Amino acid sequence: MGEKKLSKQKFQMPHIFIILYAIILVMAVLSYIIPAGEYTRIADAVTGREIIDPNSYQVIASTPTSIMEFFEAFPKGFVEAGYVVVLTFCVCGGFYVVNKSGIVAGVIQAIAKKMKGRGIIIIPILMITFALIDCFIGMCELCMVYVPIILPLMLALGFDSMTACATALCGSCIGFTSALANPFTTIIGQKIAGLPLLSGWQFRLCSMLVVGICGISYVMLYAKKVQKDPKSSIVYESDLKLREDMAETINKEVHLTPRQKLSGVIFLVLFALMIVGVFLWGWDMPEIGATFIMMAIFCGLVAGMTGNEICDAFMEGCQQVLLGALIVGLSRGVSVIMNDAKITDTIIHSLAMVLQNLPSAVTAVGMLIVQTLMNFLIPSGSGQTVVTMPIMAPLADLVGVTRQTAVLALQYGDGFSNIFYPVSGYFMATLALGHVPYEKWIKKMLPLFGIWTCVAAAFMIIAQVIQWGPF
Repeated sequence: MGEKKLSKQKFQMPHIFIILYAIILVMAVLSYIIPAGEYTRIADAVTGREIIDPNSYQVIASTPTSIMEFFEAFPKGFVEAGYVVVLTFCVCGGFYVVNKSGIVAGVIQAIAKKMKGRGIIIIPILMITFALIDCFIGMCELCMVYVPIILPLMLALGFDSMTACATALCGSCIGFTSALANPFTTIIGQKIAGLPLLSGWQFRLCSMLVVGICGISYVMLYAKKVQKDPKSSIVYESDLKLREDMAETINKEVHLTPRQKLSGVIFLVLFALMIVGVFLWGWDMPEIGATFIMMAIFCGLVAGMTGNEICDAFMEGCQQVLLGALIVGLSRGVSVIMNDAKITDTIIHSLAMVLQNLPSAVTAVGMLIVQTLMNFLIPSGSGQTVVTMPIMAPLADLVGVTRQTAVLALQYGDGFSNIFYPVSGYFMATLALGHVPYEKWIKKMLPLFGIWTCVAAAFMIIAQVIQWGPF
């Protein structure tokens, strides 16, 4: 008798649609178990936003999710995430037109030649730049702009699409999380907590340096490994097709015509205008999307493309991120189910009660854990701030934690998990733009989340020990 060989099937990660719908199903089931409840929302005189009254929680009539509401979560989520979805199409469509005009290929080749043999230094340069931008403006959505621009460069320098996404997402996360003046978490959080604006920046700066060193080192180590052995890339197979699609941009010798050079100047001017608009004029997703529409039209026409060619290129770019756009809409379905069933406030109230009963020595770390959990339920920096800080600030007084520490817990909890939770719209859209599957990202980047969480816990403990207050 011949020896029987049992074939072991490898575990295959379910499709991201299955993962997200499973999460929605869990929330739908919980709507039958968790009592419905709500806080009263009031206009805050300081921030001008609607915040919750921490003493107003009350149980209300239960409204569990019906079968129809379960399946409605996707279309409703798509509507709620409308601006993120539209921005995804605008960025990729607009940039694809610019790429088709030949400008990107010429610039990428020039940079790649100059940085030959020392391309690794582009990673810390870009990550520090992205961190500084988000440190002051808190616009993580700009990652959707960064990745299409740096992806061809990373491939040309011998890295992979994972490196491109990690450079943008982790760089942005470093600045957003330990921000000195993030308007969506730090500033609103300090206003609600009654702290002097931008106070405690010295401690936050130390935090940003440590978080930054960990993040940049992690991405660089991975990038060096891929550059040395391309087959070690976790996205090696999918990148083969990507490199084939971008072969003209990466490899073909390109000599820019005067019209293409002028088109490149227009692109840079519009890009600079967009950054200034975000910094100084409060531009958000509609204005950023409009800028990329202008880039597509003006850069394409000046470079010599016809109107039909511009439209075809724009459509081709949109097709590339269709999956990502669908994922963004589906991920928002989680919060749709929770809000419709009125269980979000109940969960917040319950977590606050748990915190209140923790030993004072671990309360600060407990706040970090609670805020990290809350970011799954409320994937918005400002949204999480106005919901949790009216509870956390007075709770901090009761349990012997300074309000400054409570704001830091918000920053850490809201920030790091932004690039790991599948309910984060801009994060999933950025992965789609960078052609990186969510399961591959998690497999490679989860250790960094663990490192950052340990660093955050250490800073929370230090803040608790020194009773960090306004300074």
